[in-house]
Amino acid sequence: MATLFCFGIGYTARRFIADGADGFDCIGGTVRERESAARLTREGIGSRPVDAVAFDGAAALPDAEERLAAADGLLVSVPPDAQGDPVLRHHAEAIARSRRLPMVVYLSTIGVYGDHGGAWVDETTEAAPGSDRGRARLAAEQAWTALAAGSGKRLAILRLAGIYGPGRNAFLQLAGPAARRVVKPGQVFNRVHVADIAQAIAASFARQANGVFNVSDDEPAPPDAPISFAAELLGREPPPEIPFAQAAGTMSAMALSFYRESRRVRNERMKRELGVRLHYPSYREGLRALLAEREGASLGA
Repeated sequence: MATLFCFGIGYTARRFIADGADGFDCIGGTVRERESAARLTREGIGSRPVDAVAFDGAAALPDAEERLAAADGLLVSVPPDAQGDPVLRHHAEAIARSRRLPMVVYLSTIGVYGDHGGAWVDETTEAAPGSDRGRARLAAEQAWTALAAGSGKRLAILRLAGIYGPGRNAFLQLAGPAARRVVKPGQVFNRVHVADIAQAIAASFARQANGVFNVSDDEPAPPDAPISFAAELLGREPPPEIPFAQAAGTMSAMALSFYRESRRVRNERMKRELGVRLHYPSYREGLRALLAEREGASLGA
């Protein structure tokens, strides 16, 4: 009976579990609040039972040693905080000591590359983050790399592009009262459907992968392209264009970090070493599938 433990059962980890979490019979993990943990334990994810516990980074899990000693795989999607990586802060020694645990999959971000003015980057490109968020992620990657090297565990660092999927996509942006197209000439970045991240996670565990892998689609595109295409699929006029300089004052720090950095991400290593064949090579295939799912759900209702 193989056991997976997930630090951070959020949007992406939930999709991995819902898609079957191939290779694992038992699943446990953390969410931030006790009420959410109780509900997740009660309801599970899809057809999979989940043993969930609360962990907000402020204090260690009381039974972490036992849980980690029983884990055959560790998936980490908890972001670093102001003090660094909360998982390592509280549980580095327990993870390193676990004799049963052969490998860790750590979900990071392509933001660690920083701005490249639209040029191509791959896993050999030196990381040079230009934001506090990117610098914190790079420091977390380095800390996990040191733990893996010191304990003899394999570590797959998956650097994720901009995530979209059910409940998080351009159709929902269009449906909002303040739908807009922010335009910044020359700006491009990659995206990735959550289902393709899920298969990259599964392949990492199945192949006992080791190293850094960019997890992205094949087609870097301007930031306004998906919302324009979503409007086209719906037979609607796209929302009005707004220059980035005008929109920047209303953006969150995370949104600004996307617009302040431009790069094209290569994903050949993911395909070659993990054997991933993208379900959605660009936002167009992804949005068409999301629309079909939405229409199918509407007909079913």
